[in-house]
Amino acid sequence: MDKVNFRKMENGTAEDYAFLDKLEDKFKSDLPNRLIEALKGLQNSISGYQINRLDHSLQGATRALRAGEDTEMIMAVLFHDIGDSLAPYSHSEMAAALLRPFVSVKIYWIVKHHGVFQMYYYAHHCGGDRNARERFIDSPWYEDTIHFCHNYDQNCFDSDYDSKPLEFFIPMIRDFFAKPRADDEEELARYGKGA
Repeated sequence: MDKVNFRKMENGTAEDYAFLDKLEDKFKSDLPNRLIEALKGLQNSISGYQINRLDHSLQGATRALRAGEDTEMIMAVLFHDIGDSLAPYSHSEMAAALLRPFVSVKIYWIVKHHGVFQMYYYAHHCGGDRNARERFIDSPWYEDTIHFCHNYDQNCFDSDYDSKPLEFFIPMIRDFFAKPRADDEEELARYGKGA
């Protein structure tokens, strides 16, 4: 079998879905390679900064690594702007959705909201509200998101910074995205839809 026989999912058989499951498992196992290619694509993202978005992401991840952050945080920083090209109006949410199966609820929340928190550094120059992040002041991760943006985002446009190259992070990416977390059901139940 190289294709299923049905044209409507409701007409599929157990054999059809077993075949598709095998293909999907293979497709999922290739996720790290697709993510690496997506990171490379950030070289062609928003221009005008001192460095491109790939270098920005590598600089942030390098800073997180050198600060002793865990792999989850390093990967969150590395992929926090992955949505820039396809979701310029909701890049934070796209990056968070990509990371969600692999990170804690806390890291998911930080990445999902980092765009609003990042506005603190520039919105007042563009007619926006630099304090928009204050609507999240009651979140248990408010201060963590400020830390994320201050240390691994707003300061990562330095063309003189000695960042690690993408090749350095590739083994970490392959390992981290090899399998989703299986331990976050309790965490999700605790924080619910506020995540």
